[in-house]
Amino acid sequence: MSNILEIKNLTKQFGDFTAVEDVNFSVKDGGFFSILGSSGCGKSTLLRIIAGFEPETEGEVIIRGESMKGVPPEKRPVNIVFQHLALFPMMNVRENVAFGLKRLKLSNTEIDSRVNEMLSRVGLEGYEKKDVTALSGGQKQRVAIARSLVMKPSILLLDEPLGALDRKLREHMKVELKLLQREIGTTFIYITHDQSEALVMSDEIAVMHEGRFEQIDTPRNLYKNPKTAFVAGFVGDSNRFELSRTEGDTLITNKGWSINKKSSMAEPKVLYIRPEALIINPSEGLTDVETFGITIKTILFDGSNTKLATTVTGTTEELLISLPQNAEFDGLSEGQTLQVGVHINDLKCY
Repeated sequence: MSNILEIKNLTKQFGDFTAVEDVNFSVKDGGFFSILGSSGCGKSTLLRIIAGFEPETEGEVIIRGESMKGVPPEKRPVNIVFQHLALFPMMNVRENVAFGLKRLKLSNTEIDSRVNEMLSRVGLEGYEKKDVTALSGGQKQRVAIARSLVMKPSILLLDEPLGALDRKLREHMKVELKLLQREIGTTFIYITHDQSEALVMSDEIAVMHEGRFEQIDTPRNLYKNPKTAFVAGFVGDSNRFELSRTEGDTLITNKGWSINKKSSMAEPKVLYIRPEALIINPSEGLTDVETFGITIKTILFDGSNTKLATTVTGTTEELLISLPQNAEFDGLSEGQTLQVGVHINDLKCY
């Protein structure tokens, strides 16, 4: 699969402030590529540069093999969906979707054909004459996406489009967007600060921090094998421990917890352990598994995401443990002591 977008040595400065610093990446045609980062990391600025709303200070944006240097937004083969969807309240659904096509002065027959096809694809058949102010949040989202996709862009840019929706609707729209992108085949570049959105929907994710990319990878590799301490702490839940020193193959935390882990680093400074990587009452004979005792402080019930807040025996080190789904733990109680295990590959040092 060929690359539809290439970003080369891209930098954007606002006076003395560098918003985007020497970013390089490519996106495959028909892929779903997400840029994940906290507020202020530069991800929206990067999207605006791709769209042509901001000029780059250095570097180059290449779409389908052509440099976008000096190409204005309206001439670029991209469209953008913002968090605040900017639908026209005085227009109905059909008029909103047809707006861009009418500006191209296409024939009424062509406009009707493309609008009908797009409304069908986003599941809004029969809504043509509906007032957009009477639609639900998810329906408005689909109108905004249809209005962009009907223009047949090579790339659809989405800037935190689910941010204004309530939690339950966001969960539903994550699945809908993924399925829609797969059906239509347009390349999506998606900006978000929500790791769950990025992990669920993306083929590849770039984690952005202070204007730079920390790691570009598949969702699974990003989660299982974070390359930097920032990625380990930002993507998913993790227990984080400051390390005071190492003695041979033993890591010693600031609060006195010792655990065996051979590290390739000369002086690791921090240790991360995923809550779900911890095994309660591990079976005897497991290889490459470190075991230790814990005391339950409290049980944090959240259905399938229930966790134990614990302390490591003999220390004040706090440890969050995810309970396995569909497991019976009715006998657990505050103050109870347990044995816990963790595979050495799940001990991530930085």
